[in-house]
Amino acid sequence: MVHGHSHNHGGAGGCEHGAQGAQGEEMGLAYSLYQRIDMSGLECLNETEEDSVKHIFIPWENRLQKEKWVESDADEELLINIPFTGNVKLKGIIIIGGEEETHPDEVRLFKNRPKMTFDEAKGEPDQKFSLVRDTDGTVEYKTKIVKFSSVHHLTLHFPSNFGDDKTKLYYIGLSGEWTKADRVGVVHTVYETMPGIEDHKQDLMDGGVKHGPGPAF
Repeated sequence: MVHGHSHNHGGAGGCEHGAQGAQGEEMGLAYSLYQRIDMSGLECLNETEEDSVKHIFIPWENRLQKEKWVESDADEELLINIPFTGNVKLKGIIIIGGEEETHPDEVRLFKNRPKMTFDEAKGEPDQKFSLVRDTDGTVEYKTKIVKFSSVHHLTLHFPSNFGDDKTKLYYIGLSGEWTKADRVGVVHTVYETMPGIEDHKQDLMDGGVKHGPGPAF
């Protein structure tokens, strides 16, 4: 479950606008793992419209779009299988859900379990979060770094919402690092996050929620 919150605040006085802009750029870089998803293998079980899940893994700066979304079909459950093009160290997740009760109230994470089904998702997840309603993408759910240090496939199971028959998702953001092995076995690491003291702190964290900066203006 989720434990603890941390808060970020912009600079004081005339520096506030610049600080928010810098934070926006940092968030955009951090949440760029959508570029490392194998879109041909991305799938969502119980979605109303086939392949609609591909519309919610987009740049962080486009997260407030409301033209495209994923909506559950038969009931409120959604199961998203996400293959990556290399190995990922997953550090955080942002989830923007639908209006009112259609927003999911829980997400369960499974690593390296390709093509998971709803029956398989009944098992114990590697980590789970109780979600809050987030309409602007300012809530970060921090994963247990040790557990998610080498992920080539991620499954997100949304078992329920805040009371509606349907669950709706507008945006899912993934942050972390991506590694790729070339033909001679040399591993190259691409840092998707900007280095800083928060990265060092995060390696010691045991999972939690972080309220990030709002939209950069």
